Amino acid sequence: MTEAPLTGLKVLDFSELLPGPFMSQALAEMGASVTKVERRPAGDALRHALPGLFLLVNRGKGSVALNLKDDADRAQALEMLRDADVMIDGFRPGVMDRLGVGYEAAKAVNPRIIYIGMYGYGATGPMAKAPGHDLNYLALSGVTALCGRPGGAPEHTFGLPVADLGGALYGLSAVLAAVIQRDRTGEGQFIDLSMTDCLAHWVNARRAVYTQDGAEDLETQRRIALVRPAYGVFATSDGAVSVAALEGHFWGSVVKALDMGPFADPKYQDTAARRAEAEAINARLAEQIAPMTRDQAMALFDAHDVPASPVLTPAEAVASEHFAARGLMQDSVAGPITPFPVRLKGMGPYDETAPDLDQGPR
Repeated sequence: MTEAPLTGLKVLDFSELLPGPFMSQALAEMGASVTKVERRPAGDALRHALPGLFLLVNRGKGSVALNLKDDADRAQALEMLRDADVMIDGFRPGVMDRLGVGYEAAKAVNPRIIYIGMYGYGATGPMAKAPGHDLNYLALSGVTALCGRPGGAPEHTFGLPVADLGGALYGLSAVLAAVIQRDRTGEGQFIDLSMTDCLAHWVNARRAVYTQDGAEDLETQRRIALVRPAYGVFATSDGAVSVAALEGHFWGSVVKALDMGPFADPKYQDTAARRAEAEAINARLAEQIAPMTRDQAMALFDAHDVPASPVLTPAEAVASEHFAARGLMQDSVAGPITPFPVRLKGMGPYDETAPDLDQGPR
């Protein structure tokens, strides 16, 4: 039987809440042995604030409760680090150093340790030690300014904590790359991860377009981001559908599927012509789609090869025929969940539960 990809990798996760545990959950599902090191006496704050989320992102982990201000407990933490491969720090820069278990202390007992700091603003810079959460990182990186409605004030319009989750996935890739590098060099390292930096990396995709178009003022940039022809969410009589007909050939499919009136003119095969009339084109689309049911709209778009999908609620997504066919959803103590969605050899069903506080290491 093939072993899971990360079998034998030992991870100590000192982080709390979402970013670090979300990353270490992925490591656990790929076969790593992950132990949460939680503070006494209450443990990870997520246990009490959002217990369902705690159950979700801590499945299959061990738990050891320590008071790192206590000499004996600190010594126990350092002893655990001697044979660990990865250590995850989710506090502000400097906190773990003051407690005597920062990178230098970890490196002193284990030069091969890969220590990742999951920081909001990074380990350096004027905001390094500032408090913050997902919303703050989105704002500082330039993302929030691009969100909302054209002509209106910036709004926080995300239904997911994208900075936390995106930062966790950057952390996952960085840790795995560091493990491969250590296999070559024999040396561990400190990884300074800033969730704000990760978002700034994503904003490159917008900056490239603004540079190309010479869009220097914010309102023009927001319109480029928010108003695109035949690209958006459109209400139906009983819900909504998303349409994403960016390319010319897909625009041709829209014209065949719907009565687009003056926009059926061949000149609108040109991307620039469509962009110039984006609001009017989308208004026409909305008018055509509104009387249909969601299923009727989807049947029409499917028949004409238009890139479209129904807007499903989270509950509808769980019951989706597509996800069922892919075997994506599974039951858990946290309710219906999606396990790590990319399956590798040796990764079977993962039905582990989250640990009780101080249950013991993995």
